[in-house]
Amino acid sequence: MRRVCARAASSRYCEPAMATSLLSVEQIARLLESTCTLLEGEINALDDADARWHPAEGEWCVNEVLGHLIEAEKRGFAGRIERILEEDRPREPGWDQAAVARARQDCDRVALSLFMEWMGLRHRSVQMVRALQPDQLDRACVHAKVGELRVRDLLHEWVHHDRNHTRQLLANVQARVWPHMGNTQLFQGE
Repeated sequence: MRRVCARAASSRYCEPAMATSLLSVEQIARLLESTCTLLEGEINALDDADARWHPAEGEWCVNEVLGHLIEAEKRGFAGRIERILEEDRPREPGWDQAAVARARQDCDRVALSLFMEWMGLRHRSVQMVRALQPDQLDRACVHAKVGELRVRDLLHEWVHHDRNHTRQLLANVQARVWPHMGNTQLFQGE
């Protein structure tokens, strides 16, 4: 059983993760929009050299995270949901995310340009999510790797995916400043 841990005073305690209810379509739309605000702040604070910086060999820079979000919007979320709504149980192939990232060459691009490309897609996606009807949420595709995916499953994964890659982008910026923190690095173990 997965556990949720919290910090209370000086001790840590864990309790079983509680089951939650499904998010509404409107809640999902608002959460997808909130990603825009967070990413906009980060992108506006970074210059292009920082957005191209890699924390380690083989890890994505900020620009590559943005490129992945663009492709995921088109291939994994909005695009996939649109196909599900247009076709009866379409078969969905997977996609090689690493190969697509290499082919896109986003590291060499301007971060603000990538962000604006993603924002255009996201704005359209949020409108599509808000227009979903209750009877459309159980429509599904059959994914080559994981099997049946319902629209409602994809909506919830979309929120999770956003937070995962937002965390990745934030961790990249943290790694960028780490060497310049001097003895304040010692606070991080507390």
